[in-house]
Amino acid sequence: MDIVNVDILFKIAGIGIFISVLNMVLKQANKEEQAQMLTLVGVVIVLMVVIQLINELFISIRTIFNIY
Repeated sequence: MDIVNVDILFKIAGIGIFISVLNMVLKQANKEEQAQMLTLVGVVIVLMVVIQLINELFISIRTIFNIY
C-alpha cells in the first residue's frame, strides 16, 4: 500500500514538472494564453487523480464499517 502511494506522488510530481517546463517554453515563445490553458489542463489532470484516490478511500471506509 505504501509503494502505491509513493508511485502516485511521483506521478503527480512528474506531471507538475512537465507542465512547468512546457509552461516556461510557451511563455518564452510569447504564447501566454496557451501557457495558461496548459496549466489549467495540468491542474485538471491532477485533480482527476486525487478524486480517484478519494473514491478509493470512501470505498475502503464503507468496506471496513460495512456501510452500504
